[in-house]
Amino acid sequence: MRHKRPKLQPGQESVWDYPRPPAVESCKRRVRIVFDGEIIAESTRALRVLETSHPPTYYLPPEDVRTESFHPAGSSSVCEYKGRAIYFNLRSENRETACACWCYPAPHSRYNLIKGYLAFYPSRVDACYLDDERVEAQAGDFYGGWISSEIVGPFKGAQGTSHW
Repeated sequence: MRHKRPKLQPGQESVWDYPRPPAVESCKRRVRIVFDGEIIAESTRALRVLETSHPPTYYLPPEDVRTESFHPAGSSSVCEYKGRAIYFNLRSENRETACACWCYPAPHSRYNLIKGYLAFYPSRVDACYLDDERVEAQAGDFYGGWISSEIVGPFKGAQGTSHW
């Protein structure tokens, strides 16, 4: 399917300008994750993974994440570029969310920057923020992209986009 490149406003990025294979770059914004009303992660050292047709995925260093509510989910997936990901459930006194986050414990060498860093599905926690902007979740259960005001689609993940 061909996509018409959207007209960008100053400060916007089109996901159709992102590379394949994906790129990894430093994030210049403060990243926060809220689960069960508590901030469980906050970082100014996150990395963004940028891949064609996807909103960025944010990876946080484990030192900036409160991991006491993490429990291995016992599941994994394989990315042709990054390697094998493992998943974690989040559990608090009030709730549990299955496979809310993941990491690459031993990524392919090109992606060593994200080794052990944690990425979160915005749809499986209370909220994810870039600075004070609450992001939207990328459609689809498989994808963990974060849609913020400067990111322009269309985005892969919604029904009917699996062939993109």
